[in-house]
Amino acid sequence: MTQDTSLAHFEIIARATVSDLPPAFHPAADAVAVRVVDWPDTPMLRDLGMADRLQLTGLYEGVPLTQKSVWDQPMGPDLVWLFRQPILAEWRERGDVALDDLIAHVTIHEFAHHFGWSDDDIAQIDRWWE
Repeated sequence: MTQDTSLAHFEIIARATVSDLPPAFHPAADAVAVRVVDWPDTPMLRDLGMADRLQLTGLYEGVPLTQKSVWDQPMGPDLVWLFRQPILAEWRERGDVALDDLIAHVTIHEFAHHFGWSDDDIAQIDRWWE
């Protein structure tokens, strides 16, 4: 059986991952839009100081819950981006992880930023990249 690598499949896995979060996280997670696209765009990469578009598998855009204020005027929903081609490249390169697990991992990582976790916070409990 061939692995489904379509944008639609990525979105299904990302949404299922968010649905599987513990119930206490659902209200905050429901306020975040998820977008799955093939590649990060050039302004995103430039803003992050990245030259190689394969380096960016996901991105959280928004104000983390730990920094939100009642005085903030939202300009739109917070957004989690998943970048299909970089995720596929990593999946193929690693060869030791199921694609759906990698999609779920990137999704959780980006939602962790929404909940206010830094990359260092995430790394302390998530040894995925070692």
